[in-house]
Amino acid sequence: MSKQLHENICEERIFSSIFNKHAKDLHNFLYYKFGELLNPKDKVQEAFMKLWQNCAKISPDKAKSFLFTTANNLMLNEAAHRKVVLKHQQTKPKTYTNENPEFLMQETEYNDKLQKALANLTEAQRVAFMMNRVEGKRFKEIAALLDISTKAVEKRIYGALKKLREEIKEL
Repeated sequence: MSKQLHENICEERIFSSIFNKHAKDLHNFLYYKFGELLNPKDKVQEAFMKLWQNCAKISPDKAKSFLFTTANNLMLNEAAHRKVVLKHQQTKPKTYTNENPEFLMQETEYNDKLQKALANLTEAQRVAFMMNRVEGKRFKEIAALLDISTKAVEKRIYGALKKLREEIKEL
């Protein structure tokens, strides 16, 4: 008994003997309990990997219990995961909208006008405007990134807004 206290699972020969002794029984246990669908071979390997990772903490006489508990928990987690996946596969995405076709057409036309108006802005105005409105950056951040003054950023953005209002009357 005192010899077991000094043995360590981290020694290759002890780990190998534990693997040879329990691997087949562990596989059979998982196979009979859960079937082939949840890959019992993979779970056996994962359980032995976890045993190896925790080899310093587990004594050889507790290895079998650790392996069976770990492998069983891995299989239960896999079964729960598959239930969640199956549940999400069964839900059907929304394929309809509450908007009428006229609204959808107007939305498309407006988006086209907006893209054309953005393309007509100067490069400096477009960059400052997009950084502010799309990326949500503040004037000071834009000024630091572009290496210009805050007033220059304000002028570019306000100029862009003025041009966009002129080109798109609905804005």
